[in-house]
Amino acid sequence: MTWPLLSLVTFVPLAGAAIIFLIVRGPAEETATNARWMALWASLLTFVLSLFVWFNFDSSTPDFQFEEHMDWFPHLGIAYHVGVDGISMLFVLLCTLLTPLCILASWKIADRVKEYMIAFLILETMMIGMFCALDFVLFYVFFEGVLIPMFIIIGVWGSGSRRVYAAFKFFLFTLLGSVLMLLALLAIYLEVGTTDIPTLLIYHFPAGMQTWLWLAMFASFAVKVPMWPVHTWLPDAHVEAPTAGSVILAGVLLKMGGYGFLRFSIPMLPEATAEFTPLIYTLSVVAIIYTSLVAMAQEDMKKLIAYSSVAHMGFVTIGMFTLTTQGVQGSIYQMLSHGIVSGALFLCVGVVYDRLHTREIARFGGLVNNMPRYALVFMIFMLASVGLPGTSGFVGEFLSLLGAFLANTWVAALAAIGVILGAVYMLSLYRRVIFGKLVKEDLKLLKDLSAREIAVFAPLIAMVLWMGIYPGSFIEVMEVSVDHLIQNYQVALEQAGHATTIASR
Repeated sequence: MTWPLLSLVTFVPLAGAAIIFLIVRGPAEETATNARWMALWASLLTFVLSLFVWFNFDSSTPDFQFEEHMDWFPHLGIAYHVGVDGISMLFVLLCTLLTPLCILASWKIADRVKEYMIAFLILETMMIGMFCALDFVLFYVFFEGVLIPMFIIIGVWGSGSRRVYAAFKFFLFTLLGSVLMLLALLAIYLEVGTTDIPTLLIYHFPAGMQTWLWLAMFASFAVKVPMWPVHTWLPDAHVEAPTAGSVILAGVLLKMGGYGFLRFSIPMLPEATAEFTPLIYTLSVVAIIYTSLVAMAQEDMKKLIAYSSVAHMGFVTIGMFTLTTQGVQGSIYQMLSHGIVSGALFLCVGVVYDRLHTREIARFGGLVNNMPRYALVFMIFMLASVGLPGTSGFVGEFLSLLGAFLANTWVAALAAIGVILGAVYMLSLYRRVIFGKLVKEDLKLLKDLSAREIAVFAPLIAMVLWMGIYPGSFIEVMEVSVDHLIQNYQVALEQAGHATTIASR
């Protein structure tokens, strides 16, 4: 008997949420404690199961693996079809790693703990299901399903006075783009007669239809990335969200847009992709430079990191649309690295916010004197965000810029400005918060990292260093799938009569 491994990974968190909802009862404090432990164990079990996917994954083939297929709407040709390749499998692992750390980081949440843990477990199921889906309708259900628990997490447990506004802004921005993707889905179904993604990947859509489908999908995926100028929901959502909500928002939800480009726009619509690549380059370069300059002017730590996320995702979109091996690998690597590093930076902000209940940079200074462990942890993730060699951030940015250089020298040169600006605002943030004299009385009372906080940061530090020192262990997983994607793209353009201008690799 073959175990439905991907279904287990996807729905164990949902089962944990159901157990918390149905079984966890009793006095308020006892209920909260039981809900915390149940959520933690469910998410840890999910992570362990995802490791079986990693250990048993065959990186020598670009085919989808661990496939499960069951008729859902048989008369419509719509099925529950899941599977992973060298691209999606890595994002599943990112989801299962960050969720238990978020639950552990939320241990001191005191308001509606039971509902909070249920929301996070449902969110994990939706995220994993989206990366595993091999049916377009199933993908859309999970893609949209993510909005509901995140909307609730921001609106109910947000830490700011404008949390409801931020929640609605997040919901409406992303929903509006997704409505256009729904229209694209319907058009695809009427054209092909199925929503099976492997079938759609080998179907040749008419050139005129490709343009409209690409634009409809772009509206959805660009908002999720988010690309300039549809990025304005992100700083508000980050500022108002609880710390763990910001971690998932930056760590996973922003990757849904990039994954959508890689899974749908590029392989299914190659002619339209070639046509709109200059648009992607332009928007990405503007995002890198403009949001980096905006980040330099921020006085709120969360807003600064939020704007830096938009800039870093600009490297992602540039890399993947170069359609070079180095560029696409770099974009995936950058997404994985950014998921860990940005999530960790938001956790660093959460540490001091829990103690002082402010995120204003001017309120801090000299924390190295009484919080040396915190200063060290913050420094590691700050340097990874800057792209210091030996950290995960360097590998992703280097490969993305190398791919950009092979495709368009000017794009690479302009994008490289973002590396310099990133170093300026991150080093400035670290200097203002960590260094200097400890003169404020309330800062002198702050305690260093607790054992629980160290347990949250330790796996993230290990991942940042592992990905920076031994990137081959991750690149070899995605390499064959990336090569297959690029080869199919080139063949499709050649068959369509396009001259291939992609740089040789």
